[in-house]
Formats: sequence, structure tokens, C-alpha cells
Amino acid sequence: MKSLSRRARITTGAAALAVVGAAAFGTVSANASAPPSAPAAVPAAAAAAGTTTTSTHLTVEAATQAAQAALHAAEKEGRRVTVAVVDRNGSTVVTLRGDGAGPQSYESAERKAFTAVSWNAPTSELAGRLEQTPNLKDIPGTLFLGGGVPVTSRNAPIAGIGVAGAPSGTLDERYAQAGAAVLGR
Repeated sequence: MKSLSRRARITTGAAALAVVGAAAFGTVSANASAPPSAPAAVPAAAAAAGTTTTSTHLTVEAATQAAQAALHAAEKEGRRVTVAVVDRNGSTVVTLRGDGAGPQSYESAERKAFTAVSWNAPTSELAGRLEQTPNLKDIPGTLFLGGGVPVTSRNAPIAGIGVAGAPSGTLDERYAQAGAAVLGR
């Protein structure tokens, strides 16, 4: 058998390595692009009793109607406000900024709505709690000024309505209550 020259052996070895490398790369690439196998879903019937809950949420339409009612109540009295409606988790569903409402009113309305739904109480009532517990005001996202009211269903909070921009928290809260009244709560 004829012996290959050194150059031929190097060339043949390099070619063999290239083929092996390409095959390995192809295998790794194919595996990387394949979707991972998802864990098997557990049928709902298999969940143990008492391990899940059902929650009620306002629809976008209902949240918009409540915000429009609050904004309209303020506009009837010549007030320029912003109205925010948040869901049970404090996430904003809708915010309406009335014509001429101040720039600070947008965030204030959202924070009042968040505070009202978080504690299931009007923010004017919660403002009184600051006397006993002043650190409440340090909770991120909250604002303990009048103008936020919770919306409830079966005595549980499902949303919060916040109004900001009127000259007083009492007025803001009255407009928020007008929004909640549209929902029948």
C-alpha cells in the first residue's frame, strides 16, 4: 500500500475534520431550533378542590363609561380633571384627561385609583389613617389624597376610580363617585 505524503495526510485530515464538524454543527443547530418539549398540561378537573379562585373584572367598556361619567360630572361644574380607572391588580384600564387638565393630574388620578382599590376604601378615608401610620405614604404608587374610590362586586374590590385636578380632594372624590354610580356599585 502506498504511503501518503505529509501534505496529503494533512489535507485528508482537515477534510475529515470539516465533515465531522459540519455534521456536529448541523445536529446542534437542528436541536437548538427544535421547540423544547412543553410540560404536560394538567386538566382543570385534576386540580384539587379549593386551589383556584375566580375573580371579577370590569370590562373596558364599563371602565370607559365610568371614566366618562366622572369626567362629565366635573365638566358640568367647570372643573378640568383627569380620570383613571384601574383593575383589581392596580393596572390602568383607561385614563381620560379632560381638556385643560393640569399635567400633574394624570399620575395623581392613577395613583388615587390604585390606592382606593388596594385598600378597598375611599382615599379620603385612607388619608386619615396617615395620622396613626405615617409610613403608609411611602408605599410605591399610592397617593393618600381625596379623589379615589373603590368599585366592588360581592364586597370585594374589582376596580378603582381616581380623579385629580379639581381644587379639592372632596370635589375629586365626588366626581369619582359619579363614575362608580354609573356601574351601580
